[in-house]
Amino acid sequence: MDARRSYEALGVSEAVFNYAQGVLAKLHDRFAKIDEIAECNQAKVLAAMQKHRVSAACFAATTGYGYDDLGRDTLEKVYAACFGTQAALVRPQITCGTHALAVALSANLLPGDELLSPVGAPYDTLEEVIGIRPSPCSLKEYGVTYRQAELLPDGGFDFDAIAAAINEKTKLVTIQRSKGYATRPSFSVAQIGRLIAFVKSIKPDVLCMVDNCYGEFVELSEPSEVGADMIVGSLIKNPGGGLAPIGGYICGTQACISRCAYRLSAPGLGQEVGANLGILPALYQGFFLAPTVVASALKGAVFAANLYEGLGFRVIPTGSEERHDIIQAVELGSREAMLAFCKGIQAAAPVDSFADPLPWAMPGYEDEVVMAAGAFVQGSSIELSADGPIRPPYAVYFQGGLTWYHAKLGILLSLQKLVDKNLAELPAL
Repeated sequence: MDARRSYEALGVSEAVFNYAQGVLAKLHDRFAKIDEIAECNQAKVLAAMQKHRVSAACFAATTGYGYDDLGRDTLEKVYAACFGTQAALVRPQITCGTHALAVALSANLLPGDELLSPVGAPYDTLEEVIGIRPSPCSLKEYGVTYRQAELLPDGGFDFDAIAAAINEKTKLVTIQRSKGYATRPSFSVAQIGRLIAFVKSIKPDVLCMVDNCYGEFVELSEPSEVGADMIVGSLIKNPGGGLAPIGGYICGTQACISRCAYRLSAPGLGQEVGANLGILPALYQGFFLAPTVVASALKGAVFAANLYEGLGFRVIPTGSEERHDIIQAVELGSREAMLAFCKGIQAAAPVDSFADPLPWAMPGYEDEVVMAAGAFVQGSSIELSADGPIRPPYAVYFQGGLTWYHAKLGILLSLQKLVDKNLAELPAL
C-alpha cells in the first residue's frame, strides 16, 4: 500500500493529499536544518547524562520524604548541565507549567516588589497568578505590584517604554518566549539575550525569568545561556519527550533555585525532600528523546504554516520565518472553522479519536477554549494537539507530534475537515 492509499484509508482525500505533497516538495532544506539542530541538541543531552554518570541506580523508586534520592538529584544536575545553569529543580510535584512559573515568581518576589513584563500581556493562566484577574493567593494579594510594557506594532520590544517602566521597586522581569494565545511573534534566544542585557544595563540587580515553554531544543542554545537568571517549563511539553507523565522544571542561579525549592516544599526543607514515586525512567528517557521529538513537532509546524499560508490564511509565524518555538498559529476567521480544524486534529489521534472537541470553560482562562488533544498523557502539548480561545481573530494554535508522520496526518485531516465544510478551497492543480 502506498502513502496515498494509507492516508485515504484514514480519511484524507486525494485532492488534499496532492496539494500537501506539492507543499512538502519545497521543504527539504528546512527539514534538513531542523534535523541538524536536533543532532547537536541530542549530543548536548547525551554529554550531560554522561558527565553526571547516569546509571540504572538512578531509576530506583523512592517514597515518603525522598531523602538522598540519587535519581532525582542526578536528573537535576543533568538539566542544569544541559541548560548551562548553576542549579535546577525538576520535580513531579510541579503539576504544570503555570505551577512552575507561580513557584518561581512567588519564591523570588516579596511584598513591596514589582513584577515587570516587557513583552505585553502574559499568558492567560498567569493573569490570576499575578492578580490581573482577582484570585486567592495571587501575587497582588501578597503585596506584589505589576507593570507591563506593550510590544511595538510589529511585535518588537519597545525599549523606551521598558526603560520608563523600570523603577526602584522592579525586582523581577518575566519574559514569555512563546506567543501563547496571542498572534505576536515568538522570540528567539538572541532577541531575549538583547532584552535581558538592556534591562540589566538599567538595573543590574534585577532578576530576569524566561517562560521557556514550547521553546526547549528548538534552537542550539537556551535563554539561560544569554543571561536569564531562571528559565521555566513543563515536562509535558518539549523536555519530557512525550514520556513524562507530569512535572515541571526551573533552571537558574543557585540563589534563585534554592528559594524556589523552599517555596515548593517548605522553608528549611528545600530540595532535600520530594520522592520520585517511580517515574524517573520516563523523565530521563523523555529528556533523552526530546531533541528528536521536538524536531518532529517543528517539521509539523513548518508544514502547517506553508500549507495554510498557500490557501490564503494568515499564519504566525509565516511559512518562511525562522522557528523559535513549536507553536503554529493559524487565523481561521470563525468559530466554525476553529471547531472544524480541531475536529481534524482529534480525528488523527491514537487516543479518543472518536471524540468531538467542544468549547468549554477551562480553569484559568477567561474565554471558552476548544482543545483537540487525543494524547497518551492528558494535556501533553508535545503530543499532537490544537487549541485556542473562542474569540476574534479565531486563531487556532497547533503544536506537537511525537513523530513527523503523525503531525503530517493531523494537519491533513484538519484541512480535510475545513474543505468538507466549504471553509477552505484548494487551489487548482
